[in-house]
Amino acid sequence: MRLVIARCSVDYAGKLTAHLPSAVRLIMVKADGSVSIHADDRAYKPLNWMNPPCSLREEPFDENGAVARWTVTHTKSGERLILTIEEVLLDHGHELGPDPGLVKDGVEAHLQELLAEHIGTLGNGYSLVRREYPTAIGPVDILCRDAGGATVAVEIKRRGEIDGVEQLTRYLELLNRDPLLAPVRGVFAAQEIRPQARVLATDRGIDCVTLDYDALRGIEHEGTLF
Repeated sequence: MRLVIARCSVDYAGKLTAHLPSAVRLIMVKADGSVSIHADDRAYKPLNWMNPPCSLREEPFDENGAVARWTVTHTKSGERLILTIEEVLLDHGHELGPDPGLVKDGVEAHLQELLAEHIGTLGNGYSLVRREYPTAIGPVDILCRDAGGATVAVEIKRRGEIDGVEQLTRYLELLNRDPLLAPVRGVFAAQEIRPQARVLATDRGIDCVTLDYDALRGIEHEGTLF
């Protein structure tokens, strides 16, 4: 993990263009190659970012010490994030080491178990591939196939927030690189889905499913009563 605090302006060049005027910002460079730019007033959400796979090219300050330039290029799309750096206030790197991953709470873990057992809740003809499908950035809650045989990745939350949609988006980007699985579409499933999360999911082509925990438990109880 590399953390840089710098006065910089930022331009995004791709399908859409965006410009951030000069200000002091936090630049975060992660081990997976992703680069994100943060302000001091937006909680976890960056002002702009580039997801992996991408490359970072750093041009040092010119001979007059005026500006430095970072160019982050997405390997597949060619879209670019260009940072024009006027002043570096802090540049610090630290190796975080392997992360054990998120430990789900009891309800979330049980939701995953119940939905895997009753995968038809998502639609007629659905079949389970496996729970906790492994990827390089962590396990996908459920990988399944729909009635047409297409691959579906399911992210399960007790409360569906924007960060859950972002998490599923990263999984989908990775899974769709596997020719044995692609194309892979996403389903964001939760007991409650916030309106902002639903809007973001819809914009990214991700289906939203509201789970009724009590009803799923009822299904479980009906199957185990006798």
